[in-house]
Amino acid sequence: MVYRAIGLMSGSSLDGLDIAFAEFQENAGKWSYEIIRADCYAYSNEWISKLKNATDLSALDYQLLHTDYGHYLGQQVNKFIEQNNIQFQAALIASHGHTTFHLPSKKMTAQLGDGAAIAAETKLPVVTELRALDIAFGGQGTPIVPIGEKLLLNEYDYFLNVGGIANISFNDEKYVAFDVCPANRVLNMLANDINMEYDENGKMAASGNINEELLQKLNELDFYKHPYPKSLANDFGTETVYPIIKNSNISIHDALRTYTEHIAIQIKKAISDLNNLKPQTSNLKLFATGGGVFNTFLIERLEDHLKELNIEVVIPENQLVKFKEALIMALMGVLRWRQEYNVLSSATGAARNSIGGALWTGAEA
Repeated sequence: MVYRAIGLMSGSSLDGLDIAFAEFQENAGKWSYEIIRADCYAYSNEWISKLKNATDLSALDYQLLHTDYGHYLGQQVNKFIEQNNIQFQAALIASHGHTTFHLPSKKMTAQLGDGAAIAAETKLPVVTELRALDIAFGGQGTPIVPIGEKLLLNEYDYFLNVGGIANISFNDEKYVAFDVCPANRVLNMLANDINMEYDENGKMAASGNINEELLQKLNELDFYKHPYPKSLANDFGTETVYPIIKNSNISIHDALRTYTEHIAIQIKKAISDLNNLKPQTSNLKLFATGGGVFNTFLIERLEDHLKELNIEVVIPENQLVKFKEALIMALMGVLRWRQEYNVLSSATGAARNSIGGALWTGAEA
């Protein structure tokens, strides 16, 4: 069977809306894919402010933003379709939405972006709320991308996504995945403090010095002591980690250098914990994607740390680096349409695998 679907992803780093139009082919349980078109539509300053401050809104204003953002997503999809001349080619849209509240301990997660509004704008079937059922079954609701890694990219041992939050997956008989630490969101906030959008290639971090006292304080945070599966809400980075760094009263360059080292250390620690699941083997490969892989200094520090574990860091071509998550959202929508499991409980800690997603039918009968 051949399926053509559009996947939407908005990450915690707030750098924009990722859109991927992909073709999937399933043959006797084996899946293949091709990204036909993909783009990232940068958020305006107004939308960045709305999404960043959504958790401070009243219940009514939050719901109004949920609806407004859904219409915005639908309009962006329509623009993407028009710009790429793919009218009548996509059969389905799957939207992750923009995460605001994430409280798995209370069996609750919330993503902005009303599916009904997207369906009304695009006149296409839309799948949203991809994390909700897993949360209801007692899971962390994240990471949910391992199903795509398992079906589409099965030749690697580890998968690392460095976005607003860094998360990792382990490719074994039983998939294991969890959030590692805040990443780009905190690095970008530090760069913003000196009116820079981000630290290009990690140049500012590379020119700084590690503050050992701050590094130790970050590495001793309670979250890192918890066993997996585990997940992070955006506010761990913005309301816990960032204030600790600012209270250290060091230069931005030193702060960036110290936090870059912290990210590399925590990723190495996560992989070391995963290595305990099976005997050590050589020639292990870590497949790295997400905006953070363009931070060449961060990748250099990560490669240096992982040499001790005999792990090679593999960075794919740019399109997959940028749009892997949007691609997998599209696949998850297709699996939901097929009524097949699209969230793995081994990755999230839920009671069982689930067929996640609410389906909104925008097309006429």
